[in-house]
Amino acid sequence: MKKYNLKPEYIRRIRPNMAYKRIEENVQPNLVKRQFKTKSLNQIWCTDITYLIWGNKRAYLSTIIDLYDRHVVAYVISKRNDIELVIDTLNKALEIEKDVYGLIVHSDQGFQYTSNEYKAICASKGISISMSRKGTPIDDSPMESWHGILKKETLYNNNITSLEHYIQLVEEWIAFYNSTRLKNRNLN
Repeated sequence: MKKYNLKPEYIRRIRPNMAYKRIEENVQPNLVKRQFKTKSLNQIWCTDITYLIWGNKRAYLSTIIDLYDRHVVAYVISKRNDIELVIDTLNKALEIEKDVYGLIVHSDQGFQYTSNEYKAICASKGISISMSRKGTPIDDSPMESWHGILKKETLYNNNITSLEHYIQLVEEWIAFYNSTRLKNRNLN
């Protein structure tokens, strides 16, 4: 088919979705540089998105943790992985923590974190944006590790019957994690 320049009719051209394109000029340098210890609350927050998959259904969990004591500052679960998910999570965190001037928010270089909306909210609150290098998840290892623990203690240890049941388990586990579960606290 290639030799005669023939294309099957059932294949349609896929156009790139420009709404979910990373804005290169909004990529920020890595300010954290794998220094994940802080001396007090609200110095460095880490954020990322992970999939919550059950069967052929999926939801997205956007989380912000404080690197001082690794508690979850805010999280949002959505059926869509879009800019609104990250903005909602950031706004929820900013409602809880008012004194954030000088804070660093560290993330990967996902399209949500390079969006103009995310950049504008951070700039308006005096928040510095830090991003891990492209394709280097170790630069965001506290968040990656947290997602691994979450999935190990929820997904793999329970008889989940539906995506809604899984989401409920995740919400209960986050409440348990913030209040009861022992964690490696960074208290000096």
